Amino acid sequence: MTLSLLRCMECGNTHQLDDPVYVCGKCGGLLDVEHDLDTLRPTISRALFDSRLGSLDAPYSSGVWRYKELVFPEADESAIVTRGEGNTTLYRAPAKLAAWVGSERLALKHEGENPTGSFKDRGMTGGVTHAVMVEASGVVCASTGNTSASMASYAALAGLRGLVFFPYGNIAMGKLAQSVAYGAISVQVKGDFDASLALVRQACREFGIYLLNSVNPFRLEGQKTIVFEILQQRRWKVPDWIVLPGGNLGNVSAFGKGLKELLDLGLIDRMPRIAVIQAAGAAPFYQSYREGFAERHTVKANTIATAIKIGNPASYIKARRTLQWTDGIVEIVTDQEIIDAKAQVDKSGIGCEPASAASVAGIKKLIASGVIKPADDVVGILTGHVLKDPGIVIDYHQGTLDGLQSTYANALRTIEPTLADVQALLNEEKVPTR
Repeated sequence: MTLSLLRCMECGNTHQLDDPVYVCGKCGGLLDVEHDLDTLRPTISRALFDSRLGSLDAPYSSGVWRYKELVFPEADESAIVTRGEGNTTLYRAPAKLAAWVGSERLALKHEGENPTGSFKDRGMTGGVTHAVMVEASGVVCASTGNTSASMASYAALAGLRGLVFFPYGNIAMGKLAQSVAYGAISVQVKGDFDASLALVRQACREFGIYLLNSVNPFRLEGQKTIVFEILQQRRWKVPDWIVLPGGNLGNVSAFGKGLKELLDLGLIDRMPRIAVIQAAGAAPFYQSYREGFAERHTVKANTIATAIKIGNPASYIKARRTLQWTDGIVEIVTDQEIIDAKAQVDKSGIGCEPASAASVAGIKKLIASGVIKPADDVVGILTGHVLKDPGIVIDYHQGTLDGLQSTYANALRTIEPTLADVQALLNEEKVPTR
């Protein structure tokens, strides 16, 4: 019995799951994994997913494969490539951070707690598992950093050759280091991310390499488990808002699809509203949204948040669908707002990479404008770990970020090795002593 198939969002053409494709063979459109929910319905319940919480055995110890019936129901358990991804913390925002944002009911889902430090691991376990299923010999991606780190890890785990294309000079060292360490062939392309992705897609068609960017529909099946896990951690109570960064728009697309499936199955009784936050210097989706999607915009992206520095989002069509399903909105924030929000998240003891902080900056801005009410139940998504881009952390707190103010700097101090200098420091900083 076939429980899932691939359907083109443009022309409706279908492919079977064992076809090694990621776009429609007929028109080149984006493919969607379509599950037979009517057949699956009798087996799927909150109780089933809850029964797998705390499992010690793979694959159900994973926060992705705990929801296997809605991710890849036909996958052979022995062929699943997993690092126990997911199972990330849903933090209640500390009081000072919540007050700075202006929210009375703020929670933060920290996907930086995944094995390679970003949400990409949720998608990569699905994508690499499908690559193994179709007997791919190698995998490839274009990346601003997080995708490469994740793909390199999962490819190595599966015994596949990994090839990564980076935009020249535009990647944080913490991310590049992971790709190199996990053994992927790492190549700098003289162009931006969009040029790198275009080259990768051409190479896949020409040389038959398996593509693992977010146009791959199995990536999005894994990434939608972020919202599954949020709801399960909240005992299936739906928040008013889910707010997340928007770059290539894979998560936006995945969230809408996952929520719609839960609603259709009766596991939730309503949809939350989705707010997509883009950096002001990389906001093509925002431009289209402001015009009622009369035109699909592209831009030359420029933002300190490299993970969302994308001018031509690959998942544009699927992201539009999410906004329709969730009465969603799109907002922009400046690099200054992003980096200040990051400083506040970091200072709260949670920490995140710059792109993650776009969520928090966006929530603050939307509360200030009255779109989100202070009493609304809000979940913000933190997509990456604080150490993904340590250079920005140090530069911010030393006041050396070009064109940006270090509003909440925690500068490094230098003292002589004397008790007098320690005492002076304690007095200056009003550090309590016993």
